[in-house]
Amino acid sequence: MASITLDGLAHAYRPDPRGPQDYALKEINHVWRQGGAYALLGPSGCGKTTLLNIISGLVTPTKGRILFDGRDVTNLPTEARNIAQVFQFPVVYDTMSVRENLAFPLKNRHLPREAIARRVEEIAGRLDLTSVLDRKAANLTADAKQKISLGRGLVRSDVAAILFDEPLTVIDPHLKWQLRSTLKELHRALDLTMIYVTHDQTEALTFADTVVVMHDGAVVQTGTPEELFERPAHTFVGHFIGSPGMNLLPASVEGRTAHIGGEHGVSVELARAYPALPAGERIELGVRPEFATLTRPGSGVPVKLRRIDDIGRARIARIEIAGHPAAATVPGALSLNGDEAGLKLDPRQIHIYAGGVLVAGEGGA
Repeated sequence: MASITLDGLAHAYRPDPRGPQDYALKEINHVWRQGGAYALLGPSGCGKTTLLNIISGLVTPTKGRILFDGRDVTNLPTEARNIAQVFQFPVVYDTMSVRENLAFPLKNRHLPREAIARRVEEIAGRLDLTSVLDRKAANLTADAKQKISLGRGLVRSDVAAILFDEPLTVIDPHLKWQLRSTLKELHRALDLTMIYVTHDQTEALTFADTVVVMHDGAVVQTGTPEELFERPAHTFVGHFIGSPGMNLLPASVEGRTAHIGGEHGVSVELARAYPALPAGERIELGVRPEFATLTRPGSGVPVKLRRIDDIGRARIARIEIAGHPAAATVPGALSLNGDEAGLKLDPRQIHIYAGGVLVAGEGGA
């Protein structure tokens, strides 16, 4: 078990990088505490797999260092780092039984037979593999094989960290929630550092205590799931997390008032003042649909109603605010005729961004 420090880490796949645009992974300084449950979240191509491969030793970074418990492992191979890695597709020995697959990493470390048996039974029980322990892996489904792959990563108690690279891709949707919950329970029970790479926000937010959101090779925010939802530090985080994502509307701001749509647009009152926004930057108002409630015409900000989507757990209105598309929550009892409507916004949940970056504002909540 180990804390993992990323010290000025950056990586380029070209031999002569000349600027930030040449780096697949831009400079990162971060500490992964021992025993933490982390997720690397972002779209394909954002750099998260490159970062995971640097941590595991499959890739040597162009710049910076990686330390395990203060020990520089930057140039050490994977086998010298004492980590376990679970990949997107199952890695199992088809000719072995499930029991033999789970025991294999422990036999290689010459643990006593009784200790191996106890550990295999424990992990198999947690992953619901007990009934197939003596079956050949070749005869099992892709779901079961990935459970074996997960078990092989979890069976060792002496690893510095366990790295998961989108491990639930091949799992049937109805089993994903169960396995995410199982991984969370195992993390609490085993006190291991776990780093989980995914492009799926549900997987990241339900597994991790701390989520690292990546975009275009850079870390744009690190925080708890609640922090990422309630106070996105970057417009990408607001857009990427949430379903639907945060409404982002071009605006101009004067003190505690935001103006959307120019001279003939609408005004929105803010909870904080923004007296010194940077010149030349794109200014945007961000508010999540959960904090924007559709109401009757003449109440709140005037909007045009385009349609209402019933998504089962809620109704989401697709609207236009001064010509800009947005989404809002529809109260259960609300019924409207025509396309005229109002919008009530919670000022405490409105955020202002300059050049994509959250601006703190002054005063207020």
